[in-house]
Parts: sequence; C-alpha cells; structure tokens
Amino acid sequence: MKATALKIEKFLAQPKLQFIIPIYQRNYDWNLSQCRQLLNDILLVGSDKDKLAHFIGSIVYIYGGVYTSDKIQELSIIDGQQRLTTITLIYLAIFVHAKDNKDEALANEIEETYLINKFSSDNNKLKLRLAERNEKFLEFLYHNDSSEEINEYSKLIENYDFFKKTINEDNLNQIIEGLSKLMFVEVSLERGKDDPQKIFESLNSTGLELSQADLIRNYVLMGLEPETQNSIYNKYWAYIENNAKEEDSNKSKVSDFIRDFLTLEFKKIPNKGKVYEEFKSRYNNLCNENLEKILASLKGYSKYYNRLINPHKEEDVQIQKQLNYIKRLEINVSYPFILKVYSDYREELINKTEFIDVLELVQAYAWRRFIVGVQTNALNKIFMTLYDKIDKSNYLHSLERVLVQYKGTQRFPNNIEVRNALKDKDVYSVKSKSKIYLLERLEHHNNNEPIEIENNDSITIEHIFPQNPDSQWKKDIGEEDYIAIKDNYLNTISNLTLSGNNGSLGNKSFIYKRDLESKGYRASSLWLNRHLSEIDKWDIEEIDKRFQLIYKRFLEIWKMPKIENIEIIETREVNIFEAEEPTHKKLEYAVFSNEKLEIREVAKLYVEVFKRLFVKQPDRFFTSDLGEKISLCKKGEEDKLRQAVELNDTYFIEANYDNIGKFDRIKYALRIFEIQDELIIKYLKE
Repeated sequence: MKATALKIEKFLAQPKLQFIIPIYQRNYDWNLSQCRQLLNDILLVGSDKDKLAHFIGSIVYIYGGVYTSDKIQELSIIDGQQRLTTITLIYLAIFVHAKDNKDEALANEIEETYLINKFSSDNNKLKLRLAERNEKFLEFLYHNDSSEEINEYSKLIENYDFFKKTINEDNLNQIIEGLSKLMFVEVSLERGKDDPQKIFESLNSTGLELSQADLIRNYVLMGLEPETQNSIYNKYWAYIENNAKEEDSNKSKVSDFIRDFLTLEFKKIPNKGKVYEEFKSRYNNLCNENLEKILASLKGYSKYYNRLINPHKEEDVQIQKQLNYIKRLEINVSYPFILKVYSDYREELINKTEFIDVLELVQAYAWRRFIVGVQTNALNKIFMTLYDKIDKSNYLHSLERVLVQYKGTQRFPNNIEVRNALKDKDVYSVKSKSKIYLLERLEHHNNNEPIEIENNDSITIEHIFPQNPDSQWKKDIGEEDYIAIKDNYLNTISNLTLSGNNGSLGNKSFIYKRDLESKGYRASSLWLNRHLSEIDKWDIEEIDKRFQLIYKRFLEIWKMPKIENIEIIETREVNIFEAEEPTHKKLEYAVFSNEKLEIREVAKLYVEVFKRLFVKQPDRFFTSDLGEKISLCKKGEEDKLRQAVELNDTYFIEANYDNIGKFDRIKYALRIFEIQDELIIKYLKE
C-alpha cells in the first residue's frame, strides 16, 4: 500500500487509465448543498494567489493486472467515488460551456485531458466508469444530445445542471485555477498483495453512528502534538469509548452518548446524522485547557451512560432493576435527563430512595402514555428541559408537579384514562419487551420471592380463554359470553397470565386448566394465578373482577402523582395528524425532525417541508405518486403551474392549494416517507 499527496488534475490527466466504480459501491448520493460547498471552495482557492493547494480528502483504489483490450489500465475505486464523480461533473460542465461558446481549444483540452481516453476503441471512452444506472446518465451528459430525453430522476444530472448553470465567463478561469489546486491523498493498493476487502470494510461499513464518533474523535485529537494526542486519548477518550459500548451487542454508542450530552448541555437535540457538525459548532475553540474541561465532563457523564446501556454494571441491585426496566422500555429520550439526576445521586445531592423514586416516575409517565396511546414525539422535548425545572430543595415533588401540569400530547394520563384504555388494550400484540415488562412488574410487586421471568424459557404467556378453545368452553360459559370474550377480551390483560406449563394447559376447559395436578392454576405460586385458583368458571363477570384486581395493582406500581392546586401548562403542540383544520389559522412555530422552525404561515411550512424531504430522499418523489400529488416539474415547465414555488435549483411544485389542501399533501408525504411522528405544530393563540 502506498499513500502520496497528489493534485486531482494530475490524477485525472494520466493517459490510458480508467477509473472504475465497482458495482458493490453505494450509489452516487451527493446533494446540491455538498456540490455548492465544493464549488465555493474551488472559487475561493482559485481567487487566492497565495494559496497553493486545497485538500479534499483521499481516494483509495486497487491497481495491477487489469487492462482493457486497448491496454488501458483499470483502477478500481473503493473510496472517494463521491468526490471523483463530482469533480468529473465540474470538468464536464466546463467542457460543455466551452463548446457552447465556440472555445474549441478549451473544450478539446478538457475533454482529452480529464474526461476521455481519446484513442480507446470502446464505445464508452469516458475515463470514469460508473456502475450501471449512473453510467447511462454520465454518457447522456457527455454526449449532450438534446434529442434524447431522460425521464428518470438522477442526482448526477441534477448536480451537473447546477454546475452548468453556475459556470459562466466571469468565473470560468477562477474555477479552472481552483481545480488545479485541489489536492488529495492517493492510496494505492496492489492487487494480490494488499487486502482491499479489509480496507473497504473499514472505510465503508462502519455505519453512520461510528462515522460520527470517529469524526468527533479526529476533530478532538488531530490538531494535537503526537505526545499530547496519546495523553488525551488515554486519559479521556479511551474511557469514553469503553463506557459508551453496549455489551449485549458489542456496539459502540459513542455517537448516541455525545448526542445526549449535547442535548443536556444546550437544550437542542441534534439530528443523528449531524452530531459531529453540532459538536464542532459548539466547541470550535479547542485549546488545551478548554479541551480537557469538555472531555472531563464527557468522561464523567459516560460513567452514568454506561449504566444506562448496561444496567448490570450498577452495583446497587435496586437501582439496577429500575435501570433495566427503563432500558427494556426503550425510553432513550429520557437519557439526557437521567444523566443529570444520576450525577446528583453520585454527588449526594439526592439519596438512593429519591433517585429510585425519580426512575419510577419516569416509567410511570412513559408507561401510562403507552397504555393510553399518546404520541411519543412530545417526550424528547419534555425530557430535554425537565431537569432545569427541578427545585433542588423539593426534588421529587417539583418534578411531579411539572409533569402533571402538562396537557394534550404532553400530558400525564390520569387514572380514569388509564382504566378505560387498559381494559380494552390488545396487550398480547405489543412488542415482547413491553408485554413481559407489564406482566413481570404486576407479578413482582410487593413480592419478596420473585421468580425470574425475563429470559426464562420455562415461563410463557398464557391465554386463560384460549386463542383456539375446545368445544367445552361454549358449554361452560354459554354462547353469549363465549363470543364476547373471543371478540373483545381475548388479548387483553384480564385474559393473560404467566405459566410454566402452557403446553399442558393448551386449549382445555377452565376447570381442567385450574385443577391439572402440579401444573394447573391451583398449583401455581404466581400472584397472577391466585384469583384463577379460587373461581369455578371464566366468564365476563370473572374477567371484570380480575381486571379490577389488576387495575388496582397497576395504580400502585405506576402511580399518578398526588399534587394539589395544579396550574395546567397548555402548550398546544400537536402532531400534524392530530391538529385541527388550519383554515384561517396561523402558526406560532413548527418542529420538524426535532428542529424548531420559526414559521407563521401554513404556505411557508408547506414549501419548507417539501424542500427538506427532497434533500432527504428525492427518489421517493419519483418512485411513488408523490411528485404527481404536488405537480413536481422541472425548471422551464413551471408555467404549467398556477402558483409555482421553487423547490431547488432544478424543480418546482404547485402551491395553489388552500391550507387544508397543503396539510393533506404534507401528511401524504410524511406517510410516504414513514415519518408521521416528525412534524409538530403549534397554532398561534387567537
């Protein structure tokens, strides 16, 4: 393996070379903002006579032993295809600009130096060979055949259109000069000697979370002297990486941890894909003293984060149990809040009992909302700021008071609401973790000799009235109750229990299941089977009695705080799917993908949402009927629209709809993208 610094124009100008993007590589996916940034960098360095080079990263390729019939050597690009393809698009746009302006000398120079192998007998002479679909688009752009039309969406074409439109006589020389200063690290792997698969995996298979964490680590360490790098890494970063590893999956959670840390520090939740950008923007002056202060704080919180993702690491058994419950419920949005409370406990600002009470409160709030079916998207904003509302002199009570003050989608469901929802809820069909959590906590409450239920293969969930009952059931309870239970109560908590003998009990009658020797309900030591051991039939009346017992126990476990003189906090934030019709209404603001948008008009929200969705995944507009739904069209065709609004440099959409029509189309798009929980609105108070 060899690594050398090289100018990109020299790399592309090499004769009898072809740069191959293998089929296993990801698709070309740079968006307009990335292209605009690159072009701005090129213009900047092109205008700066004192700057001799601008570094753009690395390109890794395999060479050796592969040639075309024309003895053109093929280099297989395994990293850097996004940059290489984009720079080729810029040269292609310069080539077409020169041809259009009758500058044959420049056109020939660009074409024969950077774009093609002139003497290749292959029909496709282009130096850059993309994978299948993209190669078709690149050939289309190179031939510049206006008689041919491409009706498919392509980022390649969209980005080329941007460069072609931006390059003009005023900036042409500046761009060419800037391109001549672009430098990269050329990493060449020799086929048969180096192991490209291992290098490819390390470059491309680390995943979004690891890449964000690696970017942050490099940002923190790269500018330091080697000796200082080692010291800082061993003193801080190694601990952070070790603490932020989930042992069950052996998965690094550094990116998630830093995201939570930034949330608790700055009261803003970074996008998962922009944790590095947020970290860099918040900590843009990392002098040694400031750096150590930040890393010391991260290291301290990482110890508590380690217990959140690995509860067994907590030595106190009672606290460990509560942390395990929270992990099983996947209340990850509460982590920034719990990290602060954990710190208070370790600093002895609160005692163990208070800490456990807070963890129980978090569960009660989240679990009641789950049972009632309240939207979950309000939780992240609540937990983001909850710690700041604590009165340290009355820690738990102040938290309870805050939580019960909320209304709407942020509310703490009351007992009546819980009772009505719990009685009819299909508990059996929810996620296994949640189902076991409910039954386990009901069983273990005030139980001094609890039986392990989680990960216990000998304990299973049992339908008292079976899913496929035998004929004796109808004789025992009558057809009316038989149909009512089967239709309305089969999967509810009243008809579910735990058993170590599910296979033996099966679909048999209730009396058989109750009295089966050493295996029936009467032989069971479980609380959930106690009532079943004392009754002679299982009908609607007994189901209701058992529900009352379970409901009473539910209220003892997931308590509703008893707070007097409550002043209700009315935020009126609602998911767009739950919002009132927007006719004649204005917005106070909206929250889209955890980012607050200061937007007053529905019309502006409509345009902003579609702009962001198009950047996120433009293919969805073409592979579904979404584009048709909003009359998506290319620039030059916008006259067909009644009220054309620019989506980006290339596309327009129709905006001539009333507010209800705009909301309907936004909701339709959110369903297509499967992000129905991502848009919250708040109407301006009239």
